[in-house]
Amino acid sequence: MGTDTAPMKKTSLGHFPGSDKWEFDASVTDVFDDMLERSIPQYHVMRDVTTKIGMEFVQPNTDIVDLGTSRGEALDPFMRRFGAQNRYVGVEVSEPMRAAFRERYKDWPSSIVRLLDTDLRRDYPFVDASLTLCVLTLLFVPINYRQRIMHKIAQHTRPGGAVILVEKLIGSNATTDELMVKHYHALKAANGYTQEEIDRKALALEGVQVPVTAEWNEDMLRAAGFTRIECIWRWMNFAAWVGIKE
Repeated sequence: MGTDTAPMKKTSLGHFPGSDKWEFDASVTDVFDDMLERSIPQYHVMRDVTTKIGMEFVQPNTDIVDLGTSRGEALDPFMRRFGAQNRYVGVEVSEPMRAAFRERYKDWPSSIVRLLDTDLRRDYPFVDASLTLCVLTLLFVPINYRQRIMHKIAQHTRPGGAVILVEKLIGSNATTDELMVKHYHALKAANGYTQEEIDRKALALEGVQVPVTAEWNEDMLRAAGFTRIECIWRWMNFAAWVGIKE
């Protein structure tokens, strides 16, 4: 079994949303990996940190769950490291993303790799997880569902297991939020996006992507039952936490 089947990245430069509201459609799926690298600050640092910390909590013969798995990039290093001694569960509601995931992992047996079309607002997969990855996923879920989803994550996590949460943030006040957004847009411009691309994507994401403060996310983890919480990476308005279940 192997995971060397990911297609070559296509550029996201010149990509515009296909409608007024952002969707993870075929056009986004096609350029998604490049879009992440240009849009997420310190993208490879974030991936490396969350992967290395996540690996510390993997227990044999348990599920490694990726909520909002997209094309399956986050699961790849875990599959390489732990192979058939664990099971891998990707949850994704976008059919184009699921198609890319299925193609990427087509050589892996279904007893080891599962891909689920599960709307987390209404249901949660039956898993026995030692690690759950929730990377830039909850900000696309309406706020009133997020605490419930985090409770479900905790309920399906073994003692000693963990969740890795990565979120885009708003500042704790209007002044710092405006400052962080200014420098975030400057970073996107430095990575090749035009002002028109930046503005049109921001408009398309309004009401679809709803970030909250760092404190809100930490309170959510704590209320769900993760007793040891630590911020493991942050760049202005992006952050990652590990929440450990004792």
